[in-house]
Amino acid sequence: MTGPVRTVFMGTPDFAVPSLQALLADPAYQVVGVVTQPDRAAGRGRERRASPVKHVALAAGLPVLQPERLREPAAFAELAALAPELIVVAAYGQILRPEVLNLPRFGCINVHASLLPRWRGAAPIAAAILAGDTVTGVTIMLMDPGMDTGPILAQQAEPILPDDTAATLGARLARLGADLLIRTLPDYLAGRIQPRPQPVEGVTVCRPLTKEQGRMDWNLPATTLARMVRAYDPWPGTYTTWEGQILKILAATTAPGEALPGHVLAWGEGAAVGTGEGLLVLQAVQPAGGRRMPIAAFRRGRPDFIGAVLG
Repeated sequence: MTGPVRTVFMGTPDFAVPSLQALLADPAYQVVGVVTQPDRAAGRGRERRASPVKHVALAAGLPVLQPERLREPAAFAELAALAPELIVVAAYGQILRPEVLNLPRFGCINVHASLLPRWRGAAPIAAAILAGDTVTGVTIMLMDPGMDTGPILAQQAEPILPDDTAATLGARLARLGADLLIRTLPDYLAGRIQPRPQPVEGVTVCRPLTKEQGRMDWNLPATTLARMVRAYDPWPGTYTTWEGQILKILAATTAPGEALPGHVLAWGEGAAVGTGEGLLVLQAVQPAGGRRMPIAAFRRGRPDFIGAVLG
């Protein structure tokens, strides 16, 4: 090869930002455009917000494509006009059709936040925490038409810490993925890496997250509920109902003990909730229309919380 590789980057959330920044900082790659999801309504005001990747792309002066569906002929024509030799994908949010996969001569390379074939799909970080995995990692793979089924170029493991949330673990994996991407691409582009098929054993698949998944079912074991709190931070979050209002559970741990599921009891200066097995010790909550607060502060303001039954 002579000269930098014409590269298109596809990504949307915070996880994708380090990979884009790494490509922009490396003179071996000429990022000629970025594809990201359309601006979405968010927040209480439901104002349309650009994705984290779009903010970085605009700051770098890059062309930004935001098709609702990349499969539309006009969207594909815009992409093809960029004449990419390489497409790098990190949490873009759409399935790539064969015509996109076949467009660049070096193919489409994906930065995936798991050790494939475990946790193929849209929410691998949350899935790993929810399952109680102690190790996850990142995979650099050559994409094919399947969902995260392409051959592997490189992998690197990362431990899941006992207090990791999807936010903290995701931030580490994002940096790890960007570093592994930049270390892997030169050998791949020079033909020194032979993509290897994924193992047929150990395949697991995770579905996209929904808001409804964050509702606490107090009949579940406390260990499962504590994993939910960590896995669904920052989104979709975990919540219960009290006095007809949403109460968000922002941080919690477990303890041995017994109480009826959903029943709140005093725990030191704070509170714990009975579950199907063990107690969920609340650490931080957010009442409807309120702010995040330690459970002790919440309890001082609402002493009637002790003895309550959560929905």
